[in-house]
Amino acid sequence: MEENPELRAVTEKMLESIRKEYGFVPVVNQVMSERPDVFVPMANVGKAVLEKGVLEKKQKYLCALSAATALAGEYCIDVQMRQAMAAGATRDEIFEAIMIGSYMAMTRSESYAFRKFAKNYGIDLE
Repeated sequence: MEENPELRAVTEKMLESIRKEYGFVPVVNQVMSERPDVFVPMANVGKAVLEKGVLEKKQKYLCALSAATALAGEYCIDVQMRQAMAAGATRDEIFEAIMIGSYMAMTRSESYAFRKFAKNYGIDLE
């Protein structure tokens, strides 16, 4: 696939911005940057979600940490925790965000399992 030189320049600027923000470029961004036509729009979505809107930066990164925890995203947990800390999150706030994500992951698996349980044991659900 032929690469657009303008998109390549935008990609390089975005990668440098990510490097400044995080201190490194996450693997996902490194690999996706091989395709600027895909990377640029995806990076813009991430920027819009984490940098714009009504939630404060700390709240956004605590939400991201909680979601990363629920999804068991080992590397994302590390990145989002560092970002939340840099945005002023306290140790207790970090802990609670992790506990919320852990709880949501647990209830998700329970929801799937108990639906199967109910079906197999003839329990009527609403």
